[in-house]
Amino acid sequence: MDLTCFSRDYAEAREKFLEICHQRRLTVESHNHPMQGRDNEQLALDLAFSGPRDAANLLVISSGCHGVEGFCGSAIQIDRLRDGDWNERCRRDNLAVLYLHALNPYGFSWLRRVNEDNVDLNRNFVDFGQPLADNPDYRALAPWLMRPGLLSDLRLVGYALRHGRKSLQAAISRGQHSDPHGLFFAGARPTWSNLTLRRVLREHARQCRRIAWIDVHTGLGPQGVGERIYKGRQRAEDIARARHWWGEQVTNSAEGNSVSARLNGTLDQMVMSECAQAQYNGLTLEYGTLPGRKVLSALRAEQWLQNHPNTAPAVHQRIKERLRGAFYPQRDGWKREVLDQAREVLDQALAGLASPLG
Repeated sequence: MDLTCFSRDYAEAREKFLEICHQRRLTVESHNHPMQGRDNEQLALDLAFSGPRDAANLLVISSGCHGVEGFCGSAIQIDRLRDGDWNERCRRDNLAVLYLHALNPYGFSWLRRVNEDNVDLNRNFVDFGQPLADNPDYRALAPWLMRPGLLSDLRLVGYALRHGRKSLQAAISRGQHSDPHGLFFAGARPTWSNLTLRRVLREHARQCRRIAWIDVHTGLGPQGVGERIYKGRQRAEDIARARHWWGEQVTNSAEGNSVSARLNGTLDQMVMSECAQAQYNGLTLEYGTLPGRKVLSALRAEQWLQNHPNTAPAVHQRIKERLRGAFYPQRDGWKREVLDQAREVLDQALAGLASPLG
């Protein structure tokens, strides 16, 4: 298995994506970000569209919603584009494929999970014209989350013992609008990535009648396991369809059987709103990396670093490498597991999209 689809940094990942799109003679549409990357490189949400513009069926593969998680999703996109058989199977009259590379290019380049405004993009797709949801549980935990150390760790453990581990996870991760310098901040307005992605969908996803969307993430669950988390309407027929396409192992945060808590302002909610004409079939493909406590510890340390910009360079580098490792393990076995499972999920998506629309 060729692992050169994985990259060292955002710039290399983008170069590989653009190169394979050129080789496949796919036109790339680049939406340039207003800020520069860590090495002064151009940042962009790049998209490639394959197939007829009026296809009834659209497969979307997206990477980098949570910036530093983009290494995994980018590799999957490049791996599929390099595969001649995959590209041949995608060539049929009623199918189009949309590759969205680096939804949050700033976080990808700067090794942050969030964007340039410290916003978690996958909590930002809310209606900002309405009162924003409060998260008092997060506010109660914020002093301990933002102050790494043994005492703070014990406070969090105590919360988990009193309320349950799932309640602690939900309080921290479902999204919050009260602390712009905290974790899982959902924002006070739509982000650049939010607005850009909406424009992309209005241009490329309003002609289809059915969408299958695979959004790749890392950081939750057992190492190397790609959990298939259902995203879509909470109707029995839609959930059943997802399990028919992708197997009975499909989980659902709303049912409480997923490694992920139920979240506010997620990508799928925006897609279903912007593309109301289409039947929506979505998965978050979530790959486990390290134990949850280590991932959260890395996130807390990196947020502390963001709030203390004068930190010594050696400490800065150590914290950044720790975050990178929490979302992008460098073990070849992990990378092979990522590609194996992604290939299966995407093959199943093609089969689902070939089935009668109902």
